[in-house]
Amino acid sequence: MEATDPVFAIAIAAELAGMHPQTLRQYDRLQLVIPQRTSGQSRRYSMRDVVQLREIARLGAEGVSLEGIRRILQLENQVTELGQRVRELEHALADELLTRPGRRIFAGGESGEVVSLRAGTRSQRNTQVVVWRPLSHE
Repeated sequence: MEATDPVFAIAIAAELAGMHPQTLRQYDRLQLVIPQRTSGQSRRYSMRDVVQLREIARLGAEGVSLEGIRRILQLENQVTELGQRVRELEHALADELLTRPGRRIFAGGESGEVVSLRAGTRSQRNTQVVVWRPLSHE
């Protein structure tokens, strides 16, 4: 069973969260916790929903308004989604590096241009010495 599987009816979810079922209905209307629906339109809560309901109760007890709680949950969900996306991209990058060895590497040139290099090579550095002498005003 996954944490996101909708398995709890509203009465069970309310009991697990330490709330009244009517509170869960209100939170659904306010879109604080949105349970999945069965074909008969009954609410089904996941364990993740129950954890979120407990978090709502904790924040409410600390004096955070429902609008503040909604925004906090929205930001937390966004952080979770972004973290998942970062992991996906890391895996894609690792796969790309493993399946395509010897691809080109890029560096910045002296004037800001992009310089393409082969793997294992270094960019050429300008090692010239330039002497500056002020113009004499005669």
